[in-house]
Amino acid sequence: MTKTTVILADDHEIVRRGIRSLLEADGHYEVTAEVADGLSAVQAVDRHRPQLLFLDLSLPRLHGLEALRQVRLVSPATKVLILSMHDDEPYVIEALRSGASAYILKGSESVEIVRATEEVLAGRRFLSAPLSEWAITALAVKTPDSSDTYTTLSPREREVLQLSAEGLGNGEIAEKLFISARTAETHRANLLRKLNLQSQTDLVRYAIRRGLIQP
Repeated sequence: MTKTTVILADDHEIVRRGIRSLLEADGHYEVTAEVADGLSAVQAVDRHRPQLLFLDLSLPRLHGLEALRQVRLVSPATKVLILSMHDDEPYVIEALRSGASAYILKGSESVEIVRATEEVLAGRRFLSAPLSEWAITALAVKTPDSSDTYTTLSPREREVLQLSAEGLGNGEIAEKLFISARTAETHRANLLRKLNLQSQTDLVRYAIRRGLIQP
């Protein structure tokens, strides 16, 4: 029997362990990799091309929403299931717009998680019960904000933004992204210009407002 391949991306080991145990007990799934940050999630998906990715939103190194966007580019066939504590509208709507197939609230019953995987594999979208009605309605009536300057950033600039907001210098960013320090510095200068930010303090405040890092 061919099993459905899965990658788990969550910065809490206990969450990954719980999802792994649940899926492996079902007998139809094989977890091919576990990662603890957004950048590693994108790299692991690019390497393994799994059928499913369980993705947390509040991840270090690369926010879950940006990781989702990049995963959809590097492996369009991979179905992404968001597993998050955030139940507020902006997170849910942005995740759906960015290509998530499911949005599951942390704390959901195990039967709901298994059902979500079955629905997604069948080509349907799944939302935790508290989200279903208003999320579908909001998704139908809202249009993306074209004035959002964040959308002007390239994927690399978004990575540099998050790492810089987490306090990493150009050299450390360069090492993590496998680029030169000069290139990291250029990306940082470009994103500051695009976002009309003047200082590191401005950058950190902006990242907190967007939910890229915790205050």
